[in-house]
Amino acid sequence: MKKALLLLVFLSLLINLNSQITQQQGTAEIILPKGFAPGEEALMKDYIAGLQSRSLACITSPPEGKVRSMAEWEEQQALVITWTSFTNILTEIVRHAREEVEVIIVCSNENVVKNQLNSAGVNWSSNVTFIEDEFDSIWVRDYGPNSIYLDDVEELAFVDWIYNRPRPDDDRIPEVVADYLGLDNYCTTIAPLDIVHTGGNYMSDGLGTAFSSDLVLEENGPFNEWGTSNHSEEEFLEIMNQFMGIEAYPLMEALPYDVIHHIDMHMKLLNEETLLVGEYPEGVADGPQIEANIQYVLDNYKTAYGEDFKIVRIPMPPDNGAYPDTWWADYRTYANSVIVNTTILVPTYEEQYDTTALRIWEENMPGYNIIGIECNDIIPSLGAIHCITKEVGVSEPLWISMNKVDFGCMEEATLVEAQIKHKTGVSGAMLYYKTDASDWLSLEMSNSSDDIWSAEIPMMDENTKVSYYIEATADNGKQITRPLPGAEGPFDYEVKFCGIVSIDELITGQTKLETIFPNPASAITCIPVTSEFSIEGTIQVMDVLGRLVETVYQGDIPAGESKYFINADTYQAGTYFVTLTTQAGSHTQKLLVK
Repeated sequence: MKKALLLLVFLSLLINLNSQITQQQGTAEIILPKGFAPGEEALMKDYIAGLQSRSLACITSPPEGKVRSMAEWEEQQALVITWTSFTNILTEIVRHAREEVEVIIVCSNENVVKNQLNSAGVNWSSNVTFIEDEFDSIWVRDYGPNSIYLDDVEELAFVDWIYNRPRPDDDRIPEVVADYLGLDNYCTTIAPLDIVHTGGNYMSDGLGTAFSSDLVLEENGPFNEWGTSNHSEEEFLEIMNQFMGIEAYPLMEALPYDVIHHIDMHMKLLNEETLLVGEYPEGVADGPQIEANIQYVLDNYKTAYGEDFKIVRIPMPPDNGAYPDTWWADYRTYANSVIVNTTILVPTYEEQYDTTALRIWEENMPGYNIIGIECNDIIPSLGAIHCITKEVGVSEPLWISMNKVDFGCMEEATLVEAQIKHKTGVSGAMLYYKTDASDWLSLEMSNSSDDIWSAEIPMMDENTKVSYYIEATADNGKQITRPLPGAEGPFDYEVKFCGIVSIDELITGQTKLETIFPNPASAITCIPVTSEFSIEGTIQVMDVLGRLVETVYQGDIPAGESKYFINADTYQAGTYFVTLTTQAGSHTQKLLVK
């Protein structure tokens, strides 16, 4: 795609970036930043005009029929990288990823790459493919091909957006990979269906929900200066629906200290209902805006199963004790990881922080092979492992979509359901379950309606830990489990007490309003609540005369710690009172707004 870019634009780009290009061992090591290099932004308007003024080697109309954007935890056939700078990190990615998938290395000289892999003891003779072609930078996540499926599982294809950097050779990599794999490549390059987008600012649940920062509105909206079609938000969302099958699309406010504004620097979907979210100390760096964005998602969106998203926190590690709100500190993150079938590659920095992060990954993705790769060299360039890899889905997925069932109080047999699809059909499915006191037991699942398969786990006693997974078989004999590690990493839950909790127990357990911060407040303000039990509650803000200013929250307060937020910038300066009320009593704190 985009082969005949105007020579004038290309030459201008090379002149502007010449100082950043070096020669190493006979191949070009192109050191381009993830953001704009000096002089690049001025080239964007001519670059986009060049894309729109000519015919392209891709399909510029949307796919026909239903489209589904692949989720990153689905089964993959390949991982794409471009062999440029930071080859020590790329080498470790190849070492581990080739055990799971074919690694496609786009490079200038495959013999140089082979020699580097040989010297590191990495076997490239199997599951590694070299494609000698032109490219500009290492950041393949942003410009690489996006895997979609037509009619859920029938046909794999690619979608290629306009890259938000004027890098012509990067922007044609989707075409290069599509040609190698023999896939259709759809592109959003021609008005009125033209959009600029990047893979680092996109996350899909595989069921029609995606996440991005509102950078996409800035780059495609009515005030963009690059010459795209100046889309309204509704028009942008419609194009994403036509090409990617996206129906629900939370666009979160860009973070003040993440200059790239890509959500993969602080978030990752672990499955259809769980968000791994980077966490800073209270009030530090991007912490307040991250919390506000998460609350926006929880207040306005549900999972595909109609439930609240589950939030898993992972620390954002400091750089020599400092965070990105200090000018010299790097934007370190453990969220910028890549899932490659049953292996997860996680960036690491310092052992004292890495051990906690890797433990959190292992606890939340049991059975997966969690591999840390040291990324101190690359993180100053505003990216890590996710930014320099791009996964490709399998051609014929045996797709199992399901939510993790939390049975809680189990007073009767509990239904487990999953949507299972394969282009040749599904011949059967089994539900495997066990307790701490039993070996694996199996239940044959029935095809209850359309593509929904179900079985019932029998009633268990209180405090019993139950683990389960599903194994499906396609008509062509293919088998797969969900979760992918199967018996090595099943879903699990604990059966809880089924009795009625008394008021005395609620008071004993306590639901507490913790210390509000920051206080005094002037902008986003956090109201932490801890509760031993799940309980109905209301959080309200009153003025000094006892008048209601705002009902912050009304509904179920979950067990454990939860956080609620107000924007104190909308309040007049003065004294207010925040009150948490439940059937067990009320708690009040004074809040000063300056």
